[in-house]
Amino acid sequence: MFEFIFLALLIGIGGTALLDLWAVLLKATLGLPTPPWHLVGRWFAGMRHGQFVHRRGIANSPEVADELRIGWIGHYTVGVIFAAVLLTIWGVQWAHSPTFFPALLVGLVTVGAGWFILQPGMGVGVACNKAPNPALARLQNVVGHVVFAIGMYGAALLVG
Repeated sequence: MFEFIFLALLIGIGGTALLDLWAVLLKATLGLPTPPWHLVGRWFAGMRHGQFVHRRGIANSPEVADELRIGWIGHYTVGVIFAAVLLTIWGVQWAHSPTFFPALLVGLVTVGAGWFILQPGMGVGVACNKAPNPALARLQNVVGHVVFAIGMYGAALLVG
């Protein structure tokens, strides 16, 4: 059990960190905004009070103390959970001899968590259909989760 938790932490943090570096690169090269982790924190914090959906948009909801910190912690926690899913399905032996396909599959499937849970909950609609440019947002989601998959695979190569 210790090995499972240790590997899930390292692989999840590795994948999430690469995703964050990707966001910084996109901002530096293309001027794309980085994810609004303070708003994600606001969304997570609202769950304590039973508010899972912000129909008028999360930006219109009241600020929450430490929302940026909550957002970052939530972001990395979700990355670790996705890595744990990967290890649950393919076993800890996958981390000792990783192949890319399982990481890619988990990365692509997790796009659905954003499209059908996070984005509707934050008031951006299903698959960002209420975003200013839904097609661009969807493309960024898919590419970002592929980058996350690459990061999980790379982290497994490093720790395996």
